[in-house]
Amino acid sequence: MAQNGLKICVLGGTGFVGTELVAHLADAGHFVRVPTRVLVNGSHLLVLPTVEVLAANVHDLRVLGRLFESMDVVVNLVGILNEPGRRGAGFRAAHADLATKVVEAARAARVKRLLHMSSLGADRAAPSHYLRSKAEAEATVREAPAAIGATIFRPSVIFGHGDSLTNRFARLLRLSRGVLPLARANARFAPVYVGDVAAAFLRAVHDRGTRGQTYELCGPDVITLRQLVQTTAQAAGLPCHIVALPDFIARLQALVMDFLPGKPFSTDNYKSLTRDSVCRENGCAKLGITPTSMAAILPTYLGAESLQTRLAGYRSTASR
Repeated sequence: MAQNGLKICVLGGTGFVGTELVAHLADAGHFVRVPTRVLVNGSHLLVLPTVEVLAANVHDLRVLGRLFESMDVVVNLVGILNEPGRRGAGFRAAHADLATKVVEAARAARVKRLLHMSSLGADRAAPSHYLRSKAEAEATVREAPAAIGATIFRPSVIFGHGDSLTNRFARLLRLSRGVLPLARANARFAPVYVGDVAAAFLRAVHDRGTRGQTYELCGPDVITLRQLVQTTAQAAGLPCHIVALPDFIARLQALVMDFLPGKPFSTDNYKSLTRDSVCRENGCAKLGITPTSMAAILPTYLGAESLQTRLAGYRSTASR
């Protein structure tokens, strides 16, 4: 660890955003503790010399207390896009209840910084359990003792290598030969690159002026869901014929998918899409970050020259 490095505990550090952030923190010379329910989920982080991956249930308050001992900073990235049921209990547990435990454990351990991941559109009056539970978590973090120095981030949809957004659309387009029925095709987003999100968290670690602040994180382009899928298809070299579903059919589609394994789309997802995910304030600019466009990044992991595509081609050739 570098001489001025901090001790940072990252909850959700094995996920898509977490992996990017942990790499940024390690590169900056910080010691990073990453708890995970299943150790193998964090095996890809073990190559980073200042990263500790350990098995732990972060929803247990006593476990959180032990994890936060001697930590300078706690980062909470934990979030889910769907729950096993349909009444919001899973969202409340993952977002609101966990935030309460994190704040309590951080206070008891005398942690001096808390960085919390929320979402654009989080609102107690929002139409979806996801957005309402995110708002409840935000309220808890804002009410945390000033000594904790909390900062909240509210990104739009996040893209990058390994995301569940563009990669999923690319898979669906391949399976359907380019024909895609799409709910809420005109919903608006400002997709933000995962590297820029990680950079925002890293800057907050070092900038005391970010304490008590909330930052909305968006990319440079405001696009519809239809345009997002079309951009994905273009980068991946795939055909794309979108069938925009009327709302009543989209709701039926979501209702059916509520009961499919893995919930590829759900009623709660549909309700979240009725709110645009566009920034009112330029949080990236406030943090001195110039956001990266999708056009600059998507071809690097979806395009014909991406490493993943080349490896898939080699495997296909070898199997013949």
